[in-house]
Amino acid sequence: MQKIIVDICAIIMPTLLGYVVWLLKNQKKDRDANSKGTMLLLRVQFIEYHEKWTERGYITKHGLENFIEMYDAYHSLGGNGMVTKLLEEIKKLPIRD
Repeated sequence: MQKIIVDICAIIMPTLLGYVVWLLKNQKKDRDANSKGTMLLLRVQFIEYHEKWTERGYITKHGLENFIEMYDAYHSLGGNGMVTKLLEEIKKLPIRD
């Protein structure tokens, strides 16, 4: 009886582990796609904010704080240096309320 149980486990375990690995790979693909989509949306927002504030000639304190928080999130997702350049330009603007 024990031999049968061991044989059944030897058959089921690799299949079960293979299924778990497949699930984890699919979850990673979904996370990667979500991260990329989030980065693209943030990049669009950075460009819009940058254009708005540079045309205006100043930035608000809350606008700058928001830009910096978005920047931190963008970089934690693996964002590139293009946004760093935008942030540097935004930081040079005068702050008004």
